[in-house]
Amino acid sequence: MVNDIAIQTRRLKKVFDGREVIQKCDMTVQKGSIYGLLGVNGAGKTTIFKMLMGLLQPSGGCIEMFGRDIAENKGGILRNIGSMIEVPVFYEHLSAAENLDLHLSYMGASKSEIGKVLELVGLDRSSNQPVSQYSLGMRQRLGIARALSHKPKVLLLDEPINGLDPFGIREMRELFLDLSKQSQITILISSHILNEIAQIADTIGVLTDGILANEVSMSDIKERFDDGLEDYFFQLIKGGNGVDEFNEVGI
Repeated sequence: MVNDIAIQTRRLKKVFDGREVIQKCDMTVQKGSIYGLLGVNGAGKTTIFKMLMGLLQPSGGCIEMFGRDIAENKGGILRNIGSMIEVPVFYEHLSAAENLDLHLSYMGASKSEIGKVLELVGLDRSSNQPVSQYSLGMRQRLGIARALSHKPKVLLLDEPINGLDPFGIREMRELFLDLSKQSQITILISSHILNEIAQIADTIGVLTDGILANEVSMSDIKERFDDGLEDYFFQLIKGGNGVDEFNEVGI
């Protein structure tokens, strides 16, 4: 049903210097689900994220969020999106809490739960340590905290577990699952760590040469491919046997 769809793109296209980086992309993300957007480097994942955020203007097609065209309702829609795209940038001389305070001022949102959000991602709410002294993993955590801080309905996360150690990766996995299942936040996530996506995603879409391959449920991939998502992904990228037949039946 339309009311169950959080994000929908129709024939979405992006052209750079005469080259179609994204070609007629039709994507459907259900409310409260986790959608894994996969592809090799340069496939166009970040370009799609930026168009969804309004940072890039599509060359064609349309984007709808919660049934509204983003081009016509940009301000209202973007207030309900939290994002971390590429390497997050912060005010280096400020603490984590101070960075979130500025972000929430910009968003016109309540600052009452800054400490709670920092704890949620595993950062010390009382620390005055400047972000300039943060490790890559701590920056990733802060980027996720900033994306969550204004209580969005949709999270767009581009490689969110880069730089995290195994404990941090597991914590983020549990956090994403909780946000989706308990808080009904819709999450669109990209990652090169296929095993992690396999553990949290409800639906998988794979970008190959700017084209979004057939969207497939994670449960069906596990049933049809011996090595699960990794097997499906590599066969699809290489044009291997089994994937075309799998997609043709509309699974």
